[in-house]
Amino acid sequence: MKYIGLLRGINVGGNKPIDMSKLKEFFESLGYKDVRTYINSGNIFFDSSKKAADIQKEVFVNLKKVYGWEIPALVRTVKDMRRIAKAIPKDWQNDDTYKTDVAYLFDEIDSRNIIDELPVNKEFVDIRYVKGALFWHVARKHYNKSRINKLIGHNAYTLMTIRNVNTARALAQ
Repeated sequence: MKYIGLLRGINVGGNKPIDMSKLKEFFESLGYKDVRTYINSGNIFFDSSKKAADIQKEVFVNLKKVYGWEIPALVRTVKDMRRIAKAIPKDWQNDDTYKTDVAYLFDEIDSRNIIDELPVNKEFVDIRYVKGALFWHVARKHYNKSRINKLIGHNAYTLMTIRNVNTARALAQ
C-alpha cells in the first residue's frame, strides 16, 4: 500500500530539527520501501504492507528512541490524501489575499462535529470538514477576526497536523 506520513511539529521555527535525508534513512531502517520526502516539514511517501495505525505507532515509538522527542506521525493512504485534496474548492488558494490551510486529523478528533468545538469566528472564515481533515479559507485582512490563530491554544490542536493548501495538493499528486 502507498502511504504518506505527516510528522507533526518538526522543523518549525527551529524546533525539533530533523534532516529529511536522515528521515528517509530512518523510514528505510524500519523496512519501508520506496521512501521519499517532500519539502522540509516532515512529509514522507513510502510503501508498506502494514496497516496505517500500526505504522503510526511504530514510527512514533522509534522516533522517540532515535531523536528523544515525542513526534506524532499521522499516516494516510495516497488515496485518502487525494480524496481530501479533491474536496478543497479549486479556487481556494494560499496567496497574498487568502490563507488556505488543511488540518489533517488524528482519529481521536476525526468528526464532523470538530468544527463546532473550535474557537473560530465563522463569520470571517470558511471552514469545512471532510473525513480525515479540516480545511479553511480566510481573507488575510480578516485573519485575526477569524480567530483561526486561536486553534493553537485549543486541546484539539495537538491532534492535527497542518499544511498549507499548496503542500496538500502537491502531496496528493
